[in-house]
Amino acid sequence: MAKSIKQIVKFDAPTEVVYSLLMNSKKHTAFSEAPAKVSNKIGGRVSCYGGYIDAINIELNPGKKIIQAWRGSDWKAGDWSLVIYNLKNKGKKTELTFEQHGIPDEHVSHISQGWKEHYWDKMNDYINNNN
Repeated sequence: MAKSIKQIVKFDAPTEVVYSLLMNSKKHTAFSEAPAKVSNKIGGRVSCYGGYIDAINIELNPGKKIIQAWRGSDWKAGDWSLVIYNLKNKGKKTELTFEQHGIPDEHVSHISQGWKEHYWDKMNDYINNNN
């Protein structure tokens, strides 16, 4: 049975900065230190971490919300999840509420930890070292 995760993360940067780290190929590559190709169009493809992540943009509201169909390259053919990033300004900071639904059971623990290690921690380090 597919599972869901929810994580709330704070960044010391406005929502526009956090959104651009997720949705700009050069900035995504910079914070992740791995190849990323990110379309900023609805229906556009996203490939991150050298092709491990494959996603399709479903909804884009710059600085506020991103919804994508998302999968790992080691998932079974046809398995997709839904990721939702909700960004809220908290003064000059951002609170990101992240949800991922439809994760295959065998991938839940490493996906949950992967968001922390490969996204939130790296994004915070990048923000702290580039502002």
